[in-house]
Amino acid sequence: MILACQNISKAFGTNEILKDASFHIEEREKAALVGINGAGKSTLFKIIVGEMTADTGEVILSKGKTLGYLAQHQDLTGDLTIYEEVLQAKQDLIRMEERLRALEEEMKHEQGERLEELMNTYTRLSHTFELENGYAYRSEVVGVLKGLGFEPEEFEKKVSTLSGGQKTRVALGRLLLTKPDVILLDEPTNHLDMESIAWLEGYLLNYSGAVFIVSHDRYFLDRVVTKIVEIDAGKVTTFEGNYSAYSQKKAMLREAAYHAWMNQQQEIRHQEEVIAKLKSFNREKSIRRAESREKMLDKMEVLEKPSEVRADMRIRLEPRVTSGNDVLRVSNLSKSFPGQPLFSDLNFEIRRGERVAIIGNNGTGKTTILKILNGVVAPDGGQIELGTKVQIGYYDQEHQVLHMDKTIFQEISDTYPYLTNTEIRNVLAAFLFTEDDVFQPIHTLSGGERGRISLAKLMLSNANFLILDEPTNHLDIVSKEILEQALRDYTGTVLYVSHDRYFINQTATRILELTNQQLVNYIGNYDYYLEKKEELTSIYAPSAAADNVEKPAQSAVKLDWKTQKEEQARQRKRENDLKKTEARIEELETRDAEIDEEMSQPEVATDVAKCVALSNEKAEIAAELEQLYEKWEELAE
Repeated sequence: MILACQNISKAFGTNEILKDASFHIEEREKAALVGINGAGKSTLFKIIVGEMTADTGEVILSKGKTLGYLAQHQDLTGDLTIYEEVLQAKQDLIRMEERLRALEEEMKHEQGERLEELMNTYTRLSHTFELENGYAYRSEVVGVLKGLGFEPEEFEKKVSTLSGGQKTRVALGRLLLTKPDVILLDEPTNHLDMESIAWLEGYLLNYSGAVFIVSHDRYFLDRVVTKIVEIDAGKVTTFEGNYSAYSQKKAMLREAAYHAWMNQQQEIRHQEEVIAKLKSFNREKSIRRAESREKMLDKMEVLEKPSEVRADMRIRLEPRVTSGNDVLRVSNLSKSFPGQPLFSDLNFEIRRGERVAIIGNNGTGKTTILKILNGVVAPDGGQIELGTKVQIGYYDQEHQVLHMDKTIFQEISDTYPYLTNTEIRNVLAAFLFTEDDVFQPIHTLSGGERGRISLAKLMLSNANFLILDEPTNHLDIVSKEILEQALRDYTGTVLYVSHDRYFINQTATRILELTNQQLVNYIGNYDYYLEKKEELTSIYAPSAAADNVEKPAQSAVKLDWKTQKEEQARQRKRENDLKKTEARIEELETRDAEIDEEMSQPEVATDVAKCVALSNEKAEIAAELEQLYEKWEELAE
């Protein structure tokens, strides 16, 4: 054990955030802290690092161990560049290197005993320097900065000029390079693109210390952590396994708790009815029995109603008008900004019922495509054709149409007057607005809260083609799951940009990756994309660095959506045929061996008819195997 929390309690006024929270983290363990927004995750982190004091309980860090903490927001100031700021993490090695240079200079001018003394010191220090990877620390700094998405030309930017997200990435890089024994990370993936998140996953998996993470990125948690610490209504529970294992176990426990509560409520009602009936008999014996039952009822430990049974909060989306089969056709689309070409000659189509995710690194132009489709930004060239009866619903966090003078409840009820109060409250609860929250004026809300209201309005609209830009930002995990289910059940069409890989995996039927200024089409979810990324990128969107490599006859520009889809279908069919062929070969070879064994048995060897039948079967197997071996070779090429 390297870190333990024992009986931590914390309240703000009458709101008890943590109640006797106890758990521990082992050395080298990778764990996550989960819970709905406002559950107390950041509060617990601040208590662990000493930024806040607990009302009761204690935090225990093993003797001699160090703790590092990355908060959600960083306010780096000063005149240091990005490279210099991150290099601060290597101050010990820098001082050691300076001492080695000084010793080298001093040894040039000394002799005898003094020289020998200096040489011994130099040998010891250089050995320590080498053990601590001193000869590669500058390369390590560059590797971390690149991994976190900084280009070499950005290294000289002053940190004081950076955006909040860039500052957080710089702080993360510096923290990783200090290599504390325990790292606490609060939403580390919020400002990273997919490549940087994948890099961070690998870094943390190989990290020699313990890692404790708060994150809403479920795909990230699935790949990194082996333990989940959950805060639910102030209580802390530990689950072994990654996020998916926790989610399944939690669902089972929630269902069991709900049934236990329902059964107890039924038993309480039954006992109350029996007591009332016994008292109505107005007999001394019946009254004594009624009183006895009342005492038993008073002693019963009444279960609390499970807080997360939210079956009533499923959002049902259904377009009022069905569009034609061809929803969108984009031909030869191009766009560039001064000094920044984004893409050229993009071609793709979207059909009714598809849920298409556009992915790619930051700055490649994903959001620009959505803005062009909605007329917010003009393209440099190309054509956009909408199908018949297509009605677009657009969610863009920068362009929200809300009435600032209204309350949240009024905003929904005025827009959709046919909804009942209960229906409105259920929708708002799914987007994290509960109880008196719904009566807050919109002008008092944060940008994230306004974004959630806009998303709620869009989910209720009559649109049959939803275009969404980062729809899961500012949602907690439960709300993401509600939105995922709603989109999976939706019979309209969806096109969205997202960095949330778990969300993409759950909702996308097709992925378009914007890379090397071209779109690469993947007929499947995020797992399928990962499996095929390297192969299809090299075919349909080779990088400029690969220009000297022989390219396929048809370039990415020439291949339209249909051709790519047909190519991928052929590829999947070939793989399936290969598996079937291998299975059939194994089956026939097994049977051939069985025949040999049968024919060696005395009772079969003397049975002419049986021998002839087995010989004929063996010949048929040999003939079929010959064909299968040839087929396998063709498919395996």
